[in-house]
Amino acid sequence: MATDGPSWADQWGEGGAMVDDDEKTKDNNSSKKKKDAKAAAAAGLGKAKAAAMVGAEKIKIGTSVGFKWVKNQCQKKGSSK
Repeated sequence: MATDGPSWADQWGEGGAMVDDDEKTKDNNSSKKKKDAKAAAAAGLGKAKAAAMVGAEKIKIGTSVGFKWVKNQCQKKGSSK
């Protein structure tokens, strides 16, 4: 039985005997598209990360300014008593 034809793994494994060339081409095109999409997403992720860092820095600065303003307001009220 083993010598009658290709084994199950040969028939149904990746690139087996029963896979025609069109399916192989589709798989290659699909994997290339996935790689391209991942590359584009990685580039977009870098831009998003940079924008998030800028936004976080603005929030940090704004919070610092806000706390200083509140501190100054409290000190003004305390010194006028």
